Amino acid sequence: MSRIPLIVLIVLMTACSSTKEKDETRSAEEFYTSGKKALDIGDYETAIKEFESLEARYPFGNYSQQAQLDIAYAYYRNDDPDEAVAAADRFIKLYPRHKHVDYLYYLRGLARFNQGYGYFEYKFSLDISKRDPRTTREAFQYFSELITRFPDSKYAVDARQRMIALRNQLAVYEMHVADYYMRRGAYLAAAKRAKYVIEELPQTPATADALALMASAYRHLGIDDLADDALRVLEQNNEEHPALTGAESRAIR
Repeated sequence: MSRIPLIVLIVLMTACSSTKEKDETRSAEEFYTSGKKALDIGDYETAIKEFESLEARYPFGNYSQQAQLDIAYAYYRNDDPDEAVAAADRFIKLYPRHKHVDYLYYLRGLARFNQGYGYFEYKFSLDISKRDPRTTREAFQYFSELITRFPDSKYAVDARQRMIALRNQLAVYEMHVADYYMRRGAYLAAAKRAKYVIEELPQTPATADALALMASAYRHLGIDDLADDALRVLEQNNEEHPALTGAESRAIR
């Protein structure tokens, strides 16, 4: 072994040893203060590292409890939604009566709500309603739990507004699927998807389109009474819909 690599190795080993010894003598307050400073300036990776070290060395006490709360936020801001949700879940299970536990319910919803709204979606205006709706459903569930458990939480108003957007997004996703089935000639499957939108996701912008598609699907299936019922409801709620006034109206009447 040459002398230079040996010297480098010795320096690295000495530095690692020094760092380890320093960590062993740091108090819970020192770990937390360092992590909080990193969090405040947006250095989320350092904040996470410091909070994890605090939890490992001092698993009990006020500093550890606060670190577990803050680390969920650090993961969220570090664009790691899975870890943010996992950290929030742990805190909720350990401290269900904590005065800020409602924030962790809210944070879980935020983590899933923003998942998928990345750079490329923003840059190219991609329609994320065509993507896997799993995270959308989870976000809706998390916000719903917050509102149910903490109806007076300061986060409840925002959660309700986000739930409206999520319901609309889920309805549009279902219509994408229903339209796919229509184009494939799977009319019964298309009608079922449209019916799901009407019954389970009512009063969304997609409701009228769901009625029109359901009427068309039933007409293709030869179930004229159900097609007529769907058209009648559509006329009562949106008499200017293209399915009633446009060229496609001739195909479903």
